[in-house]
Amino acid sequence: METKHVAGKKKGHIMLYALSTCVWCKKTKRLLNELGIEYDYVDVDLLASEDRDKVKEEVLKWNSNGSYPTIVIDNTQGIAGYDPDKIKKVLGDGQ
Repeated sequence: METKHVAGKKKGHIMLYALSTCVWCKKTKRLLNELGIEYDYVDVDLLASEDRDKVKEEVLKWNSNGSYPTIVIDNTQGIAGYDPDKIKKVLGDGQ
């Protein structure tokens, strides 16, 4: 599976699972970019079916709804959905 990388301030390993057509996923990417945070992401709907199935299993570990966007931080914490306040709090909003 190929992920895309966005350079920025290192706040641990940030992985964003998104859909290319999802407005909330786009807002999450925009927020991470505005905060200047380094992250990797994958647009799950653009993956081959085998990779998509594996990623869906991974998303369910962090988000019981299996919805998008889902952010995983250092493989220890997940944020489900577009929640700017929680994202800023958890990632230190650049401070």
